[in-house]
Amino acid sequence: MRHLRTGRLAALTLIAAAAFVAAPVRAEIRIGYIDSNRIFGECTSAREAQQRFDRQVQGWRDEAAEKERTVSQLRQEVRDQSPILSALKRQEKEQALQNAIRDYEQFIQDVWGPNGRAQQENDNATRDVVNQIRTAVEKLAAERGFGLVLDSSGGFILYADRTMDITVDVITELNTRAAEGGAR
Repeated sequence: MRHLRTGRLAALTLIAAAAFVAAPVRAEIRIGYIDSNRIFGECTSAREAQQRFDRQVQGWRDEAAEKERTVSQLRQEVRDQSPILSALKRQEKEQALQNAIRDYEQFIQDVWGPNGRAQQENDNATRDVVNQIRTAVEKLAAERGFGLVLDSSGGFILYADRTMDITVDVITELNTRAAEGGAR
């Protein structure tokens, strides 16, 4: 799905660039670019966010390992003690094992499953860093008179002067064409 979204964004970027190049030049537009991969690698706040996330992941791994050890220990007890335990005690041990397995599997799902805590924490940390980068890009772009700032790492536009946004015009044109096509 990300590849599909990336492909669509790249295609739209190329279309917009072609339209920009083909359009008559009314004013000089200064364009800048950044390398977001390098920023993430060299920016202190990005490195700190990554280190915090890595510590959280290690904590989750440690907790998962402890839960897995508990499951292994209970399995061993059930296997070793089952022949000598009464039916009631054997049932209690087996129930404890099933509960430990369920607890372990639920923990793994909650942390590393889709929309799990790991993904949410990574998204939050990334969002914070991206917002900081965006703020810095906007400030520098305004100071240096850039009308457009591109990301050389991914080809996405990170800053553009709002007067260059033709999104509403494109939507209007598409809706007009659809209405005319529907009326025919």
